[in-house]
Amino acid sequence: MSIPTRSILLGVNVDHVATIRQARGTVYPDPVAIALAAERAGADGITMHLREDRRHVVESDIERMAAAATTKLNLEMAATAEMRAIALRVRPADICIVPERRAELTTEGGLNVAGQIDALADLTAALGESGARVSMFIEPHTKQIDACKTIGAPAVELHTGQYAEATTAAGAARELKKLRAAAEYAYGLGLIVNAGHGLHYENVTAVAAIPEINELNIGHAVIARALAVGIGPAVREMR
Repeated sequence: MSIPTRSILLGVNVDHVATIRQARGTVYPDPVAIALAAERAGADGITMHLREDRRHVVESDIERMAAAATTKLNLEMAATAEMRAIALRVRPADICIVPERRAELTTEGGLNVAGQIDALADLTAALGESGARVSMFIEPHTKQIDACKTIGAPAVELHTGQYAEATTAAGAARELKKLRAAAEYAYGLGLIVNAGHGLHYENVTAVAAIPEINELNIGHAVIARALAVGIGPAVREMR
């Protein structure tokens, strides 16, 4: 399958703006205001993860963002009945199903789609009928990619954490090779290929160069940079 020439898309995750807000229980900083500024600076979409414990983003954030977005809202969520009901009510443009454990600092790995085919097929169908483009956050393995195709998900998001956390150049090269192979395989099955987790200004270029990847979702690095230079320059630098 030939790959059309296009500019890779940048989704900016603003969860950690809400983390700062929740640390003091204030109403500021407002993740929606920062998200809108990121859109003005060139972000192609905004990602928010509504976790079950509401440790950062809360329901009112996604409700306001869905209404105010000039690009699109990508809602990250666990495959639970509660999150399904919220997503069907808010109706974000994109939904990414992720694994979730309360003890983790951040999402620690990909979803085992192959181990829950029936449940995820039902969820994907319901969310897709609402108009959302559904993706699964997975490790770059063909077994999981095949499972995503089986359940009818139109997109996958490849977990780039192993690449981002590699401590040697050789290790990073091995993980990058896996990402390239997975992106090519998924694209060949007709899936939209996104990627993210742990990417920052120094390591993103090699992943962004993978021709099959449609979109990168990046949060922590952009928000951390914004503390020094502001959200507009931080987004433009990542672009």
